[in-house]
Amino acid sequence: QTAKQVILQRIREAERDIKYEEYAGREGDIVTGIIQQTDQRYTLLDLGKVEALLPQAEQVQNERYEHGSRLKAYIVEVRRTAKGPQIVVSRTHPGLVKRLFELEVPEIVDGVVDIKAIAREPGHRTKIAVASNDHNVDPVGACVGARGSRVRMVVNELRGEKVDIVPYSDDPAEFVMKALAPARVREVRIHPETGTAEVIVPDFQLSLAIGKEGQNARLAARLTGWRVDIKSETQLHDEETGAVEYAEGEWVQNESGELVWQPAEGGETISAAAAGYGSGAAPAEPATQPAPAEAPTQPPGEPVAEAASAPAPEAEPAGAPESAPAEANAVGGAERGDGVG
Repeated sequence: QTAKQVILQRIREAERDIKYEEYAGREGDIVTGIIQQTDQRYTLLDLGKVEALLPQAEQVQNERYEHGSRLKAYIVEVRRTAKGPQIVVSRTHPGLVKRLFELEVPEIVDGVVDIKAIAREPGHRTKIAVASNDHNVDPVGACVGARGSRVRMVVNELRGEKVDIVPYSDDPAEFVMKALAPARVREVRIHPETGTAEVIVPDFQLSLAIGKEGQNARLAARLTGWRVDIKSETQLHDEETGAVEYAEGEWVQNESGELVWQPAEGGETISAAAAGYGSGAAPAEPATQPAPAEAPTQPPGEPVAEAASAPAPEAEPAGAPESAPAEANAVGGAERGDGVG
């Protein structure tokens, strides 16, 4: 009886070793399993001979795993345990997207098209950069497929996660510009000393370039490896011209008779000279209402922002000749006389 138990134990150990060797070294591969059990801690996938463990940390938040349905997952670790191999899989790993494209795009398997970088926010959006080793093959078109058939299969497997495919470039400025798609970029300035890419976009493209809660800019930064600083054309113009915004207030005279700008909410006053209006003598009666400033031109559909620059004080005109009003009246009278005649 003891010999029989020893033999059975050795057989079970040999079976466990065979199962472990089958999956050992397969980290980074993709497997398809049937969902067997789901709870708050993990989900079990039946791979046939063994079961795979999908921990809560490796699950996409908005995905629901129904019992008996098929699911593709990415192997992140294979462990040897007393009960046999334990295979840990993931649905959030960026490698899952890469493997799915390899299944759908033969050019990637053949080495004609390379996936250079992947940035992913699981369940929401993924950006991948692709390059071609054959100038006759369009890498983006190869991944998209005829009428989007190839990328649609990947999106369906990711359960609706959006996928942006952008062409890779060795030029950092061009790569950053492409990575911010679908936004249109006017200019990219690379600052290698700080690792920053300064991106200039039209005013009406600013929100699209940043994305919802900064998602588009965040993914572009991960994809390119550069810190992306996005500015609108108006913001760039204000920085280059040194435009200063002043708080609401009015022009008043201080104790020494100098004309100063008094903010409505209180605080330190600003002299006319400091505001850039020269150091001329203050007018006898200070202006109590700032002169209206023209609002900047905004594209259609965008709200018009009020100009915040401090208005210039109205200076008293130099003494006009006393004969000017008389001459004007004389001319006006002559014109009226011509009209009557």
